[in-house]
Amino acid sequence: MGSEKTIAQKQFVTPFNVVAAIIILVGLVITVLRFTKGIGAVTNLDNNNPWGLWIGFDLLCGVALAAGGYVTSSACYIFGLKKYHSAVRPAILTAFLGYAMVVLALNYDVGRPWRLPYPIFYSQGTSSLLFEVGLCVFLYLTVLFVEWTPAAFEWLGLKKIRNWVVRLTLVLTIFGVILSTLHQSSLGALFLIAPSKLHPLWYSEYLHVYFFISSIFAGLSMVIFESSMAHKWLHDKMDETHLAEADGVVLGFGKAASFIMMGYIGIKIIGIAVDNNWHYLTTGWGLWFLVELIGFVLFPAILYSVGSREKNTKLIKIAAIWTILGIVLNRLNVSLIAFNWRLPASERYFPSFMEVWTTIFIITIGVVIYKFIATRMPILYEHPEYKEDH
Repeated sequence: MGSEKTIAQKQFVTPFNVVAAIIILVGLVITVLRFTKGIGAVTNLDNNNPWGLWIGFDLLCGVALAAGGYVTSSACYIFGLKKYHSAVRPAILTAFLGYAMVVLALNYDVGRPWRLPYPIFYSQGTSSLLFEVGLCVFLYLTVLFVEWTPAAFEWLGLKKIRNWVVRLTLVLTIFGVILSTLHQSSLGALFLIAPSKLHPLWYSEYLHVYFFISSIFAGLSMVIFESSMAHKWLHDKMDETHLAEADGVVLGFGKAASFIMMGYIGIKIIGIAVDNNWHYLTTGWGLWFLVELIGFVLFPAILYSVGSREKNTKLIKIAAIWTILGIVLNRLNVSLIAFNWRLPASERYFPSFMEVWTTIFIITIGVVIYKFIATRMPILYEHPEYKEDH
């Protein structure tokens, strides 16, 4: 009996659990400070910089990287690419947790979480883009939750309600694509009201289009990245179907990402031409813009293309990480780095230690919950009683 207890303790006290516990404990302390002392006690925000890391990274990057849910489900259920079915549930779970963590992070920035539903259910500012974003995120988070529930119902043995929810798959997928199209683009459109604050190379009347298109290859890249991490750390939880289809998902999504990224580069160049901003490319900001566009879009797109042609999954996985970093860089450029670009360096925003730690804290919570669900529910394998449905 004592030896079994020791084994259980060893299984629980792992490097991952220890590190996660430390991050969460410190994060809880910062959370108490945030909601008792105010936002000024833990951030470097001010009147010139009211939006910081929690919006630039936690919200804008979080929503973009959670796009794998609508991309994967639409590929499988709308376009009929059933060979990617094994990637749907992991992608839906990642997207659901991603959006849930976005909402959690939003509470830190806005404060008073009990009033989070207020704009939707009480005072609808229907002329505001933020209202549209809030409504769509609220509805899409609900859609993702419902799409995820069949796995939970299979785990709990609730067959009837599971079968009822599965019948809604196509409707939920279509609704999810519509909502994602709306709020992914609207997040970019938010910055259209600040033409004097955002640098001309990043400001464009097509900013909403840039955000939507980039969310597609962000989602594809995130699915590849999540799949590679799951294969490395949760390999024992996968069945033969997931293992057999893994390379096909990587190759197919990598090929799709390369095409979309090349198209994205094309419309970015068109945007510069329409606004006649070529002269800015010879400045320091122009060099930074080219670093983003060439270094973090063109190069990984080429890697995706070569990897797909050569059937090199390792190269595609490297391109996925590279692309994710590029998405993060783009969203931070728009919301933080190239925003308020005329302000002197002394007045520019830089996140505090506690802001950064809170972001790490929120990401860690998402990873811990993903691990908990994926190790217990049929996410990375097909439940034996429902294989005929797949």
